[in-house]
Formats: sequence, C-alpha cells, structure tokens
Amino acid sequence: MLDFCYYLYTNLAEIRDLVARHLRIPAADLEIGEFADWRHGSFNTCIPIEITKCHPRLPARVFIRFPQPFKVGEAFHPGNVDEKLRCEAATYVWLRRNCPRMPIPRLLGLGFPGTQSFTAVENESLWNRLVWHLRQLWAGQALSPYFGHHRHALSEIGYLVIEHVEQGDMLSETWEQHRSDPKRRANLFRGLSQILLSLAKIPHPRIGSWTMDDRGFLSLTNRPLALMLHEFESHNIPTNIARDLTYCSVEPWVLDTLACQDNRIRYQPNAIHDHADGRSQLSALTGLRALLPNLVSRQDRGGPFVLSLTDLHASNIFVDDDWHIKCIIDLEFACVLPTQMVTVPHWLTSRGIDQLTDTDLEEYEAMYEEFVDAVKHEEEEEAGGDGGQLADQDGETTSYSQILRQAWATGGFWYSQALTSLDAFPDIFYTHLLPRFGGDLHSEAEEALMKLWGRDAASFIDDKIVQQKGYDEQIRELFATTGKGNQGLAGDERH
Repeated sequence: MLDFCYYLYTNLAEIRDLVARHLRIPAADLEIGEFADWRHGSFNTCIPIEITKCHPRLPARVFIRFPQPFKVGEAFHPGNVDEKLRCEAATYVWLRRNCPRMPIPRLLGLGFPGTQSFTAVENESLWNRLVWHLRQLWAGQALSPYFGHHRHALSEIGYLVIEHVEQGDMLSETWEQHRSDPKRRANLFRGLSQILLSLAKIPHPRIGSWTMDDRGFLSLTNRPLALMLHEFESHNIPTNIARDLTYCSVEPWVLDTLACQDNRIRYQPNAIHDHADGRSQLSALTGLRALLPNLVSRQDRGGPFVLSLTDLHASNIFVDDDWHIKCIIDLEFACVLPTQMVTVPHWLTSRGIDQLTDTDLEEYEAMYEEFVDAVKHEEEEEAGGDGGQLADQDGETTSYSQILRQAWATGGFWYSQALTSLDAFPDIFYTHLLPRFGGDLHSEAEEALMKLWGRDAASFIDDKIVQQKGYDEQIRELFATTGKGNQGLAGDERH
C-alpha cells in the first residue's frame, strides 16, 4: 500500500495533467487534495481534485480512482486491473444508456493500463465530437459515448475519473442510528426496489459482465466478475475461470463457482483448522452440488438473466436525511446473473450472513418481507401493473416480488448466499439449507458426504492440517521477528 501511494504521490503533476485533459480545462484550474484527504477502500485509492474555476459543464469536484493492484490479484493473475476497469467503465455506460433514472455519478474519463484512454464526448473538442458522431452512425449503440485517445504518462496503471457526489451522505453513517425508523426504511426500500426493477426490465442473453474494448465498444463477453474472483486471486488462489468465459445456462456457472471454493480449500494454507472443520467444509460443498437441481428449476436454467449490483452495501449508497437515495457509487463487480440469484441485501439487520440465527433470523425475515412488500408496491405502481413481470425461456411470466418470496420459501435465497460467500458457506448449508431436506447430518453421514468431495478426502484433510500448523509457525516467527510477539495469530481467521 505504501509503495503504491508513494508512486501516486510522486506522479501528482502527471495526474493533474491527465485529469485536465479529460475535463478539457487548464491544469492550473485543478487543485489536488492533500494526502490526508485521499480515500483508501477495499480495492481502490481515490484522490479528490477540486476545480477551482467555474466551468458550467463540469462538477465542482472529481475523484480520480486507481485500483490497487495488490488487492485485485494483479501479480498472481496479470490483467486483473485492466479487467476491473473495463468492466466497471462498461457498467457505467450501460446504466447511463439503459437505466437513465438510476442515480449514479458521471464517469468523465478513464484510462486502461498502457496508453489507451477515453474522455466523455461532451468534454471533447468540436472536431473530436464530430469524429465520434460519424463513428456512431456506423457503429450504433455498441459504441460508448467516450472518445478514445492515447496518454504518455502513468502507463503502468489504470484509473477512472468520476464526478464527486455532492448530494447526500453514505447510508452507513446513519444506518445504526435510524435503521429502526419505519419511514426512513420505507424510503430506502422504495429506492432500492426501483433500482432492482429497473435492472430487471432488461433481460440479457447470458451470465457474464459487460466490458469495453480499446475502440470503446461494449460487449457482454467478460466472465461474471464477482468480488470472489479477484479476492481469491489476490490470495494466490486460482479460479480457473477464463476472462472471456460467459454462461448461457445456470448450472455450469454454479458448478464453476463451487469449484472456486474447492480451490480456496486446496491453495489457502490456513483453509482447514482441524478434522471437524475439514469434514464440515468438504461435506457442505458436496451438499451444495447435490442441492443444485432442487433449487434451480429446469425452466429457469436458460434465463432470464439480469444485471446485478453485487457490491451494493451501505457505504455505496448515498441518501438524504430521510433516506431517499441520491446516488449509487462503486459499480465494480456488477454482473449479469440469474434472476433467482439476485436477492434482498443480507445486511438489513447489521448482521453477517452467518450470524442470521434465532432472534436475528426472525428480525431479518421481517425485514425481508418488508423489502419484498416494497418491491410489490413498486410493481403495482408501474403502468398497467406489470412492470415487474419477467418471462422464462418457456414464455411463462412472473413478478420479481414473487421470485423473491419463492427464493425465501424454497431456500433459494440461502443457496445464492452460500454460493457467493467467501467462506461462510458451511454455516449457511448446515443452518439454513440442510434442515429443509431432513435435518442434521450424523457424523457417519457427514463422513460419507465428505468422501464424495474428491478422492482421498480424508488424507487431503490430514495434509491440510499439517499445512495449517506450518502456517501458524510462520506467523509466530513473523510476529516474533517484528517484535509483536505471537498474539492475534492470523491462522485463527480465514479471509
């Protein structure tokens, strides 16, 4: 992190020139924020930049956002930074074009690793705007509204230049204080329902992610870039999902996603703590594969597929004092997924997905119902009352609220959460899925299920426990070397 920030800090003059080129204003009109004002998120570093002179076509402030290579697995899987930027930029373009009422900030410019950059057409010169319009006459809607050009600085990294959100505050800042307020919650759920339904109106032909090529053309040809893929690859865990792999049916995608969890267990040195932990994880993965036909119906295997904002948490939602949604930020990891996998947010009760038991589960179920009621109300508000109707591959239609209710009733909600969770799938399987199919597993049944995970599963667990002990010893030595002792052993936690 320090090396990356130092690199950015020593190239502030180049950064200012780049932003000035994208905004088509003199570099002297820009003031870069102090280092203390830089924002460091889970995957990005953002530098605030103020536009010191009034330019009517521009916001007062912008951010230039750089993906952190070490957080997205660039060293292990080269090209991840490029992939992340292309998919997020394409998502911005697609949403602006297809969901114009969705409140997202303007993407003013971008640059991929290398020299290829793009500037929003409205900020280009008259000549460049004319060139772009001539290209669009030939290319049609596949061409993004950005003019391509080359840069000579910062070719090692990529970036997005995004308008600063001036209205509202992050929902996370007032969530705990006001989440029990029914009026604020109703406003929030209404806004989230409108976003969900606006995305559901537009079916897609396959599971994947939108991406932008070097000519500025959009295509749904990237692998479904969920957070899990870059998270695993940042920890040197191969996902074995090629960047150009998309899916026309649900089952292959589910099986490939579960195979990613197999690889996490294989390649993460502290993935299995003891024999009981190993049996639990391997039997849960076997059970999730066995449950697939029960929770994904045959008539839904070919769609519909819809765009999902998979990273939509409380810090990415800006609201006013009454919790009306003013803006949605950070569109990274948006994927086209099966409709039955696009569910109600799990954070509505401020609990982790693996903490939803007993009274916490009862509270979440009430929030789930309240959210679905909000979706149904928005469906009824649509013209003709059929705004939320979706058709499967056989032409049968249903509403999104019905899909959400069915997901809760059948356990599909929990299956989708287990599928996309980084490491909570055993708890979800044993607590929420297995009881729907006959209750707990006794030790002999769990052992048998574990053996079906793969050949010599018992020996594999033995080897992983030895690996765990070696990992623990390495951590002790590291802490001792740095003078921090052996407290807070990292081997006690997974990702």
